[in-house]
Amino acid sequence: MASSEAKEVTQPVKRSDQRQLQKDEMKIDRKIKKQDHNDRKSQKRKQRAEKKLNRMPVRRVFPIWLRVIVVLVLALVGLFGGMMVGYGVIGDGNPIEALDLDTWRHIIDIVIAE
Repeated sequence: MASSEAKEVTQPVKRSDQRQLQKDEMKIDRKIKKQDHNDRKSQKRKQRAEKKLNRMPVRRVFPIWLRVIVVLVLALVGLFGGMMVGYGVIGDGNPIEALDLDTWRHIIDIVIAE
């Protein structure tokens, strides 16, 4: 019975036709790959959006406003410490006098006086 089935007869195909078929197949393959790539991208976007919605809000242990205050306080401590070291150690004076307002008035008078 198998011998009674009609067999397809393949005729030789021209080389230009083969090339055109290959080009068409490559175009179809590129379209399929591009579609798969776009599907993966959209799926990743959906996952990121869902993850963002389900994310718990961040509670900072050390709030930003407190960080600003700490930085300002540390800057002031550094300024006063530098004044005391400069006046006391380098200038051979009493370090506590560097914090006295009269000392700074005297220094300004010396600098401004002509």
